[in-house]
Amino acid sequence: MSQDNVSARDLVRSLPGVLRRLPSIAKGLYYYSVKDDDADLTLGRLVEQNAEKHGQRPAILFNDLSVTWRELNDWSNRIAQYLNDQGLQKGDAIAVLLENRPELLAVVAGAAKIGVACAMLNTSQKGKVLAHSINLIQPRMIVAGEELVAPLKAIRKDIHPDHPQPFQFLANTNTLNVFGEAPAGFTNMAEHVSARSSSPVHLNDPPTMGDTAVYLYTSGTTGLPKAAPGSHKKFVRAYGGFGLMSLAMGPEDVLYCTLPLYHGTALLVCWGSVLAGGSAIALRRKFSASAFWDDVRHYHATTFGYVGELCRYLLNQPPSDQDRNHSLTKMIGNGLRPSIWREFKERFGIETVAELYASSEGNIGFSNFFNMDNTVGFSTAPYKLVKYHEGTRDPIRNEKGRLEEAKKGEPGLLIGEINKKWAFEGYTQKEATEKSILRNAFKKGDAWFNTGDVLREIGWRHLQFVDRMGDTFRWKGENVSTTEVENIIDGSGLVQEAIVYGVEIPGTNGKAGMVTLVPQNGGTDFDPNALARYLQDNLPPYAVPVFVRVTHEIEKTGTFKYRKVDIQKAGFTLERPHEEVYAWLPGTAGYTRLTPDLASQIESGDLRF
Repeated sequence: MSQDNVSARDLVRSLPGVLRRLPSIAKGLYYYSVKDDDADLTLGRLVEQNAEKHGQRPAILFNDLSVTWRELNDWSNRIAQYLNDQGLQKGDAIAVLLENRPELLAVVAGAAKIGVACAMLNTSQKGKVLAHSINLIQPRMIVAGEELVAPLKAIRKDIHPDHPQPFQFLANTNTLNVFGEAPAGFTNMAEHVSARSSSPVHLNDPPTMGDTAVYLYTSGTTGLPKAAPGSHKKFVRAYGGFGLMSLAMGPEDVLYCTLPLYHGTALLVCWGSVLAGGSAIALRRKFSASAFWDDVRHYHATTFGYVGELCRYLLNQPPSDQDRNHSLTKMIGNGLRPSIWREFKERFGIETVAELYASSEGNIGFSNFFNMDNTVGFSTAPYKLVKYHEGTRDPIRNEKGRLEEAKKGEPGLLIGEINKKWAFEGYTQKEATEKSILRNAFKKGDAWFNTGDVLREIGWRHLQFVDRMGDTFRWKGENVSTTEVENIIDGSGLVQEAIVYGVEIPGTNGKAGMVTLVPQNGGTDFDPNALARYLQDNLPPYAVPVFVRVTHEIEKTGTFKYRKVDIQKAGFTLERPHEEVYAWLPGTAGYTRLTPDLASQIESGDLRF
């Protein structure tokens, strides 16, 4: 990985941009550090403020539909009235199963106004996994879009919402005044909401900033998903830290969001930033690389929300003279790899990359406030980088049972101190929450959140992401970072995307490196030995992948995370049709295509690696 150190000269160079944002920064600092006892600062109140200040400006853009801030506020009030009439109250939860569309944001805002939390269900889940996610929260109602009624119907016998009318239906009409027809067993929510008053609900016990506003789920790439409560405070912090301090969002800004709104980067970071500016969020149901720039031009977007792989897909599109024919100058998200960072900025004319580091459940976040390259920025939260056991989430404890900080510039496990100001909201499952807490780390009675991620300081308290724990394996007595190897492969010019992991070979210690990759140009002229030569020139021998799987597509979650567990399970087997597997066999100079006979020899230990 590139280790771009941040110098004093870099900070000075960034000052003009910081000075231009100074009024926004000052306002952002207030919201970012506001106290928990400020009861008036809730998600519902943030929507109301924009209705008061920017009532006629667009809040949501979707296809040809435009919803103003006043309309969104009135709509959310009607939803709040409806939920209140249905007996829901502060502390209750509803589950939301909707693709990206305006109704989702209106439901979240409306529920938030009466203290009802929304569990944001992953729209790609089905069967037992979907039932598990719902039962974790025990919602009183489930709001389902017409596009997702089928998977919900399939598990109705496995879930037991506590309400006389638990299944609420929202038609897939792409317009707000057509209600459609609810299927049997479902209540037509939009029709009932339309009959309610748009006045605020008067509550004896209104929600406060510390109350839960949403539940966000882990992706479930390893095991079943876990649910993490997100308080109104998380929206307020995103509002101040990202929307005002990092992006300086304003009423003229439009943030284009193709990330799924059940994910924290979209719901908290992107929408939180839009709330801060009285800006508009332009939604697309699902990301499309080919339609991306046309959409940006259609909505006159100035900003977009990203995860790293989304940016790679855009770079993989053929270069065009239209690459800079747009109004986009800012982007916010996480996971932009150093190997494509500058190329992306230069090709598409991006000025500000507000890279961030955060997690739905965590108590610590970093933001690229000074707009440096290849860094997640810095944090005002108390944190440390500590020594750790390679390949695990476990920190090293010394003979006194205490943790030790990593040396400056060296990779370390990131941990965030848990205190009154920087609370750890954890998961709904107490066991999972406790597992993420490190107690008595530096002194008796202290507590720290274990992020499970390895980062390094690159100067002036700026950090750079190194590895996610578990993404490191040991081969030939050496530790191999999957992220490091992926970044080298990125630079080969031979692949569109690649994921690196370790696999076991019978009769050997540790795990051998393996890469699953999608070649450039559809693989018609892919040369595995050209890749072998490149890797041998750029990596130590122990880090060169022993196996290469060539495929046309790598399966991902809805938030563009690779399903690494499934890929690892396949190992170097030849069971997947239409895929080729190559091996760097002992005593050879390059890769050899595996045959059933060769694979059998490796499995039996006849070939000694």
